[in-house]
Amino acid sequence: MKVGCIGLGDIARKAYLPVLGAQPGIELHLQTRTPATLTRVADSLRLPPAQRHADLDALLAQDLDAAFVHAPTGAHPEIVRRLLEAGVPTYVDKPLAYELTDSERLVRLAEERNVGLAVGFNRRYAPGYAQCADHPRELILMQKNRIGLPEEPRVMILDDFIHVVDTLRFLVPGEIDDVTVRARTESGLLHHVVLQLSGDGFTALGVMNRLSGSAEEVLEVSGQDTKRQVLNLAEVVDHKGQPSVRRRGDWVPVARQRGIEQAVLAFLDAVRAGKVLSARDALATHELCERVVRAVESPSAA
Repeated sequence: MKVGCIGLGDIARKAYLPVLGAQPGIELHLQTRTPATLTRVADSLRLPPAQRHADLDALLAQDLDAAFVHAPTGAHPEIVRRLLEAGVPTYVDKPLAYELTDSERLVRLAEERNVGLAVGFNRRYAPGYAQCADHPRELILMQKNRIGLPEEPRVMILDDFIHVVDTLRFLVPGEIDDVTVRARTESGLLHHVVLQLSGDGFTALGVMNRLSGSAEEVLEVSGQDTKRQVLNLAEVVDHKGQPSVRRRGDWVPVARQRGIEQAVLAFLDAVRAGKVLSARDALATHELCERVVRAVESPSAA
C-alpha cells in the first residue's frame, strides 16, 4: 500500500509519521518543498531516494493508494484538489480550508469523483473524549486555552477553535436549535470566544481564551447527578459522590492518547476495504465555524 505524506512540519513528524512508519505493509512516500527537511525526516525513517519527493507532481506519479496532507492550511485547497482529481483517498489536517467556499468545493469534488475524504478531527477518537459519548450529557463544557496568543479571528477559529466546535458537535445528544457567540477582540485580534449550542434538554459551551495564563484543555459532561471530566486528554475524573481518577498509562503514546493513531488506522482500514469516506459531517463543523467567524467579525449579525 503506497501512502503519501505531504508536509513534514511538527504535527507530521511528532504525531503522524511515527504511526505511519510503524504500520506493516505500507510504502511511505514523503513530499515537501524544503530539501533539508525532506532529507532529515526521510533519513530518520530510513527511506530510499525513490520514496522522497520534492514536488507534488513527483509524488502523484507514484500511483498512491492514499495520502495524508499536513501542509499549511493555506495550501490545502490546491493540494487536496489535485489528490482528489487523481483519485487518491485523502486525509487532511483540519481545517479543509480557511474559506467555507473552498471547503464546500472540495467536498463536492470528492463526491463527484467518488473519492474518500477525511478531515483530522482526532479528538473524536481520543479515548477520554470517546468515553464521554457514553455519559449523560445534559450540560457540556469544553475549554481550550492558550498563553499570549491573540490572533486574527478567522485563523484562530479555523486553525484551533475548530477542535472545540467539532467536539461539541460530536457530543451533543440531540439537534442544535440555538447558536450564540460572544467574543472579545482588540486591535483586530481575537482574545477570547465563547460558543453556546443548545437544544431539547441540553446546553453545550465552548470556550477559548488566548490570554488565559495557562495552556490547558478541559472537557466536562454532566447530567443525571453525575459528571465526567477529561483534563488535557490524559486524565479522566468521574464524579458521583467521591471522585475517581483514571490517568493515562505511563507507556501510552501521545498519538494514541490524543486519538491520532486511531484516526489514522480508521482511515487506512477504510481505504483497504474500499470504503469511500464522506467529509459531509466535517463540512458541517466548518459551516458552524464560519458562523462563529461572522459573529466575531460583525457582532450585529450574530
